[in-house]
Amino acid sequence: MKTRIVGVVLIKDDWCVQSIGFERYLPVGRPEIAVEYLNQWGIDEIILLDMSARLKGQSIDPGLVAQATRRCQVPVAAGGNVGSIKDMEALLTHGADKIVLNTTAFTKSGLIEEASRLFGAQCVVVSLDVRKKGDSYRVFTHGGSRELDGELLEIANKVIERGAGEIMVHSIDRDGQKTGFDLDLSTRVVGSIPVPVIISGGAGHPHHFLEAVGTGPSGVAAANFWHFTEHSVILTKRYLVEKGLDIRLDTYADYANRRFMEDGRLRKLPDQVLDDLRFEYVPEEKI
Repeated sequence: MKTRIVGVVLIKDDWCVQSIGFERYLPVGRPEIAVEYLNQWGIDEIILLDMSARLKGQSIDPGLVAQATRRCQVPVAAGGNVGSIKDMEALLTHGADKIVLNTTAFTKSGLIEEASRLFGAQCVVVSLDVRKKGDSYRVFTHGGSRELDGELLEIANKVIERGAGEIMVHSIDRDGQKTGFDLDLSTRVVGSIPVPVIISGGAGHPHHFLEAVGTGPSGVAAANFWHFTEHSVILTKRYLVEKGLDIRLDTYADYANRRFMEDGRLRKLPDQVLDDLRFEYVPEEKI
C-alpha cells in the first residue's frame, strides 16, 4: 500500500482558512475551490473539517460537502460536530466517503458503535487533537480547550474497540508552525494501534513529509501547506519520488527530471529550455 498524501480543508464560517495553534485563523477562500485545486494537483484524499459547526450547534453543512465533492474524484471525509446517525446519513448521501468524529466521539454515547455497525468501521475516522505534556501525549476536545482523562494510546485503543476504523492524530503544538511533523508522536501511535493512522500538524517543507512517511503512517496530512503555491501537491510528491518513496504520482505535470532548491522550490530551468517551451504543444491535463 502506498502512503497517502492527504489534504485537509479547514472551514470556519463557510470559508477555507489556515489555522495557527488553534488560535489564529487566516482566510484562504471558498472551500470548494480549495478542494478542486487539491484534486487537480493529484491529492490522494481530502478531509473537510468545519471548526465552527460546534459553536453554531449544528453539523457540517451537507450542502457544502456536496459542492466540494462535485469538484473531485478522490475520497472525501467530512467532519465537524457530527453528532448523530442522521447527520452521518446526510453527509454520506451528499458525497462524503467517510465521517470524521472528534468531540462527539466522546460526548455522544454509542455513536461510534452505531456508526460502525451501520456503515462499517472503514467509514468511521476518529480525529484526536493532542498536546505533549512531559513524556506523555494528552488528548483535547472542544477545539483544543478540554483535556480528556487518560493518555493518548489508551484513548486511541478504546475508540478502536468501540468501532473506529481509522485514527487521525493532529499535533496542536505543531499546528501552523511549519517546523515539521511530531515524529515521536507518529512513531508511538503507528506502532501501538491496529488500524490505519493519519498524522497531521506541522508541514512546512517537502522534507517533512519524507520524515513522516518514514515513521510508517497510512497517511500524512496537511492543511496550510497546500495553499498559495501552484501545484504544491505535485511538487511535494515529486520530491518524495526523487527520494525513493513509492508515492502515487500520475498527473500529466509530474516535473520529472527536475531538481529542487534547499527551500523545497524547483530550480529554474535554463533560459534556452524555457525559450524552446514556447513552441511545444502541451495538451490539456486530464486527471
